Amino acid sequence: MTRHFNTGGVCLPSVHYMLPPERRLPEVRGLVDQMAYFILHAPRQVGKTTALTAMARSLTEEGRYAAVLVSMEVGAPHGDDIGAAEDAILEAWRTSIEVALPPELHPPPWPEASPGFRIHSALHAWAKASPRPLVLFLDEIDALRDQTLLAVLRQLRDGHRLRPTGFPWSLALVGLRDVRDYKVASGGSELLHTASPFNIKVRSLTMRSFTEPEVAELYDQHSVETGQRFEPAAVALVFALSRGQPWLVNALAYVATTELRPDRAETITGSDVGRARDLIVERQETHLDSLAERLRDPRVRAVIEPMILGDQLASASPDDLRFVLDLGLVVQSSDGAIEIANPIYREIVMRSLTTYVRASLPRLAPSWLGESGAIDWTRLREVFVAFWLQNGEALLGSSPYNEAAAHLVLMAFLHRIVNGGGRVDRELAIGSKRLDLCVEYRGDRLGVEVKTWRDSDKRADPADAGVDQLDEYLASIGTKRAWLVRFDQRSGQPELPERLKLEEVTTARGNAVTKILL
Repeated sequence: MTRHFNTGGVCLPSVHYMLPPERRLPEVRGLVDQMAYFILHAPRQVGKTTALTAMARSLTEEGRYAAVLVSMEVGAPHGDDIGAAEDAILEAWRTSIEVALPPELHPPPWPEASPGFRIHSALHAWAKASPRPLVLFLDEIDALRDQTLLAVLRQLRDGHRLRPTGFPWSLALVGLRDVRDYKVASGGSELLHTASPFNIKVRSLTMRSFTEPEVAELYDQHSVETGQRFEPAAVALVFALSRGQPWLVNALAYVATTELRPDRAETITGSDVGRARDLIVERQETHLDSLAERLRDPRVRAVIEPMILGDQLASASPDDLRFVLDLGLVVQSSDGAIEIANPIYREIVMRSLTTYVRASLPRLAPSWLGESGAIDWTRLREVFVAFWLQNGEALLGSSPYNEAAAHLVLMAFLHRIVNGGGRVDRELAIGSKRLDLCVEYRGDRLGVEVKTWRDSDKRADPADAGVDQLDEYLASIGTKRAWLVRFDQRSGQPELPERLKLEEVTTARGNAVTKILL
């Protein structure tokens, strides 16, 4: 059977192309040997379960440990009914253990115990009966909430002192977040803020994405088995679009090889990768849809809205930022800068936030297209100004992010313009005081810089400084034409028709800029 790229569930070496899973978790084996209890937290769909399943298999096959990954997720529907949650968890564990371990390493029947002590009793009985030290990876630990989560953590902490013969030798809590960020209050609204009641942990680990050479290595497996090549430019584009996020790396290749180029004699090109990107963004499959759903979470909004505006994270708490980092939606560079994790996530963010705005847009006749089918940028400017005068401010209420509403309506308008024939790419940056857009249609490009003038601004019109800031951006996207759109949101200003101004200016590098002051 020919293997394929995996976009759902645990990778299986006989079924899926995959990299050595332990490579991205080099510390785990040493921690196990040290009898450590530790945390592994990383965003969804990066390969935690796959890597630890493989690690457990290797540890068991080497003959020193009885190692297995088991899930806590089945306890989640039972809420604060601790006994019911424990029963469901232990039943699921037994099924996983019977599949993963040979019969001589299976646990005895779980002993009878009171609610709140059943996990402890089960692990104690198994550790005593096992001919080898136990190593457990408890996956989806943060699916549990409130009193059930606390009960499980306290049982693990209490059993820790019974190692190695009376409790697992080594144990890892595996989930989306670090232990101090587990939700424990009624309604899941407050955080633990401390490792207690799991203050026995030795380390908190996370899991990196693929490097560009690893993307090439993964794709080479497909080339060796099928003869179908990926052009170097295609591999480079995959890495640029995904920044190595494993689900995206696999999804782009899956679409390219099964839908766009099923003929194995055909080479996968950069153009194919671009088309694959468009398809997975348009479909917004489960992984991407789950990220999009998070955008309405107040903690996510506190981070993402300032990024759209180019503002500082003034209203975002450290917990807000840590939550969005843990989701994998944003990343923090070594110098502390925050940005959307990759261009595909950025596309998902902006598409999701403009969904209702785009649905509310009036029908627009394509009067901006010239006889050749190319965009007449002067005519498009006239269409945009007329659109904003008639509809712009009325559409602001359809945006889920009030502060960034004008920016989102503008982006929805531009998306409607290029629909089917081009793209709108964005640069989001904390503290830049602007949003940069690149509108591309049939190979022709327009740079757009968006600024906001608010009461809180202690400076002159930000549009004045924006003109010279455009030069570097226009050079990076390869055009000499731009709009500078400035929204005046100060209180006490005249009505929109009175304050509207259009100005044509030339930058220091000779770029033509139209200032649209609204």
